[in-house]
Order: sequence, then C-alpha cells, then structure tokens
Amino acid sequence: MFYKIDSRDTVLSKKLDKFFRGLANAFQFVKRFFQEVWRPPYEFREVLRQCYEIGYRSLPLISLTGFIIGIVFTNQSRPSLAEFGATSWLPALISIAVVRALGPLVTALISAGKVGSSIGAEIGSMKVTEQIDAMEVSAINPFKYLVVTRTLATTFMIPVLMMYTDFVALMGSFINVNQNELVSLSTFFIQVFESISFLDIFSSVIKSLIFGFTIGIVGCYKGYNSSKGTEGVGQAANAAVVMSMFLIFIEELLVMQIVNAIRYA
Repeated sequence: MFYKIDSRDTVLSKKLDKFFRGLANAFQFVKRFFQEVWRPPYEFREVLRQCYEIGYRSLPLISLTGFIIGIVFTNQSRPSLAEFGATSWLPALISIAVVRALGPLVTALISAGKVGSSIGAEIGSMKVTEQIDAMEVSAINPFKYLVVTRTLATTFMIPVLMMYTDFVALMGSFINVNQNELVSLSTFFIQVFESISFLDIFSSVIKSLIFGFTIGIVGCYKGYNSSKGTEGVGQAANAAVVMSMFLIFIEELLVMQIVNAIRYA
C-alpha cells in the first residue's frame, strides 16, 4: 500500500527542522560565548571602546526619550488621581512606574533598535566581505574580538543607561509636578525614594543586565551568521532588532513574575 505525502506536511516538516536547527545553533553560539569569555587574551581596550560607542553615543536619544516619558506619564496620571483628590501621590506613582518597569524596558527597547541593529549590520558586513575569515587567517580569534567584547559592553552599559533614563524621567516628571502642584525638588525626591525599595532597584538592575546581554548576543548572532551579500546585512540588522525586542518582552514578563513572587511571599 502506498501513502501519498501531502506537500503541506513536507513544508511544515522543513519549517520545523529549520526552526530547531536555528535553536540548536543559537544555543551553541551562547555556549561558545560563555566558554570564550573566561579565556585569555582579554580584549579590555575593545570592550571599553564598545562601551563608549554604546553608552555615550546613545545619550542624546535616551535623554530625549526619558524626559518625554516623565512628562507624558505624569500628565496622563494626574486626571485619574485628581478624581480622588490624590495628586500629592504623583511622585510616588511615577517613581514606582519608572523604576520598576518603564526605565529598564524603554532603555532596552531603544537600545535594541539603535545598538542591536548597528551590531548586526557591522558584524554582518564583516561576514559577507570575508573580513572575519581574514581575521582567522591572521591568528586573531574573531569570535572573542567581535562577539565577546560587544556582548560584554551591552551587558555593562544597559544598566548604566537605565539608571540615567530613570533620573531623566524623574526630572521631567518633577518639572511637570512643580508647574502644576508647586512641589519643591527636595519634597519630590523624598516622596520618590520613600516609595521605592531595594528590591525595586535590584530587580531593575538585574533586568537591565539580562536585557543588555540579550541585545548583544542576538545582534552578534544574527550578524555572525548572515549571508546573501548586502541583502543579508540588512536582514541581519532587522532580525536583530525584532528578535531582541521579542525576547525582551518575554524576559520582562518572567522577571516580573519572579520579583512579585518574592515581594508578596
């Protein structure tokens, strides 16, 4: 007896095979990172250069976005609190929202768009122009020099940028609150720090470290495995942004559930 193979089953099996192959390659890529990061030589100078590229050059965009978030969120929250005569709670509400969620998430999403795409495009262009192969011929470990340094830089710098975003957002909120409720700077920040706990700050830093690692490793993975010439460079940059943002939202959900379980235990 002969069975007719449905073409749809064949297409589905190919897609599943491609998905699991990609998952296995990604796992091997991450595994190689953790192996290489401890082995000498250590590219401290390149890590510092990447920290400068990622951190300093992201400040203008981060500053503008954080400032606008502080003002907009304060304006949107005021009417709801005003209905209960509780506009004095604005500093506490803003600080909780910014420190717990908005600061790390917005910083990570902006960095995924700016930093992740640039890493994917840069390494992708080196891949298709065979510069990575030339580095191997020159007895240079391209994985360590390109992937490890950039991933470490994003892991270190995203928490720093997150703290800066929190500060700028709170300053934007203060300007708005000061204009409408005439609250002084000292009173505003006293209420801010009274409403947040060590767990809030610690969880934000941990989330930022995870987000930074995700942005770096995904951008490097997509660039390092790009192909199809210049078209592949664009696809690598685009895939780095999309995949980073997707994983960031999943990680945000998981970390939030863990932190809430600890907070209300």
